[in-house]
Order: sequence, then C-alpha cells, then structure tokens
Amino acid sequence: MTGYGKASVQYQGKKITAEIKSLNSKALDLQTRMAPLYREHEMEVRAIISNALERGKVDFSLYAECESTAQAAQINHTILANYVQQLRGVCSEMSIPEPAENWLCTLLRLPDVMSKADPVTLTDEEWAVALQAIHASIDQLIDFRRQEGEALQHKFEEKIANISDLMKQVEPYEKLRVEKIRQRIIDGLQAIPEVQYDKNRLEQEMIYYIEKLDISEEKQRLTNHLRYFTETVQTGHGQGKKLGFIAQEMSREINTTGSKSNIAEMQNLVVRMKDELEQIKEQVLNVL
Repeated sequence: MTGYGKASVQYQGKKITAEIKSLNSKALDLQTRMAPLYREHEMEVRAIISNALERGKVDFSLYAECESTAQAAQINHTILANYVQQLRGVCSEMSIPEPAENWLCTLLRLPDVMSKADPVTLTDEEWAVALQAIHASIDQLIDFRRQEGEALQHKFEEKIANISDLMKQVEPYEKLRVEKIRQRIIDGLQAIPEVQYDKNRLEQEMIYYIEKLDISEEKQRLTNHLRYFTETVQTGHGQGKKLGFIAQEMSREINTTGSKSNIAEMQNLVVRMKDELEQIKEQVLNVL
C-alpha cells in the first residue's frame, strides 16, 4: 500500500501542485491539507481519493505558488503621501530635523500604507486545472503501488517455494526418527536391570506413540495452504486480508509440525520455515 505521487500544472501565473503519499493501514485513513482557495472542494477531493484508493494511511496536499508579482502587496501612494506631509509638518512645528536614515522603512510600517491585492475567487476553469493535477498525482501513486505489487508477488513466490522445499527436506527425517525413537525406548528398558517386557506390547505402544507424532496431515494441509496462497496472489487486487488469513493457517501447521519434531534436524528445518513465513506475514501488510 505504500506509494507516492506528485503532479504540477500551470494556470495564469500559478503553479498548482498536488502531492499524495500512502502507507500501510487496515482501512482508508485519509488526511488532506488544501490551500484556502481550494478548501471548498475538500469533500469532492476526498471522494475522488476514496474511490481510487481502497486502503492505506493517505496524506494528500494541494497548494498553489504564484510565479508573478500580481499577488504582491501594493503601496497605497495616497496614504503614504499623507503620512509624509503630516510628519514633515510635525517636524517643522516642533523644530525637529527630518530623519536622514530609515525614513522610507518607517513610513512603510505605518497603518494601511501596504495593502494586499483584492481577494481572489476560485473559478471553475482554475478548479478544472487543479483537478488535472489531483488525478495525475493519484495515477502516479497507483503506478507506484503496481510496481511495488509486482515486486511483492515475486517475493511471495520465492518464499512459498522455499517453504515447500524445506517441507520436502523434512521427509527423510520422519523415517529416521522412528528407528531412533524405537532404539531409545529399548535402550531405556535394557538399562533397567531384571526388567521383563512383552515385545508385542512394545510394538503396539510404539505404533501408538509414532502415530501421535505423525505429521502427514500437517504436511498435506500446509501444501494446500501454499497452493491456495499462490492462487490468491494471482487472482487480482483486494486480496490482502485473505492472504493474511492464509498465512495464519500456514503458521498453525508449521507450529504443529515443530511441536511434533523431536529430533534436531527436523526442528532446524521448522525454524527456517518459520523465518520464511515471517517475512511473508510482514509483506502481506503491504497488499491491498
């Protein structure tokens, strides 16, 4: 959901700029900052952004910069001349010499000498131009998101393939651990002096114990989740929350596999699967 867009347009000596950026968020969290001249259209802008961007913490700003002196404050010649006349009269009456320095700076600070240009009203033509900048900035952000999405898809495919490969590496240790468990139990019984045991009963207990440690179902479910995750990624946009749910299910199967792994080699592979899955879960937050 991260993205950035910025676009500027020219209109009668103005440079109108729209800037938008987004970060991860479970819903649309929109903040807007607009120049006072355009603020009457804030609800329209919010609707445009809401329709274009489904989720994300979005920060939007719209402002204008004047590229001419048309909007500069004007000197009121009449009031300035009146102030000069009054000050010279006061200096003459009180026999005070007229100041030789900073005379003009002092006069310009007097009330009403500087007057701002008449307030500008927003025209339909200017707003239409501003809308061009708004739509262009949103398009840039969407393009940015699309590029990020393509990179994420490749990342997901790589991590899913890694988990699948690690799961296959577990298989040889499943058979190996059966014999290890069997030998461990027999060694324990033989270590106890003068203990008689029924070999048939021992085999039955071994089968029961090994069945409790069997991870065939976990492997099958994890395989299904991996395939479903890949299919969902390729479906289209708007799948971010679903991918998060699938990742949770994958985590459940991997954790169960880890709890049933009673040899170091299997546990190491499970840790590596968790590491790959954790990277997926971090990046899923960036998917719409």
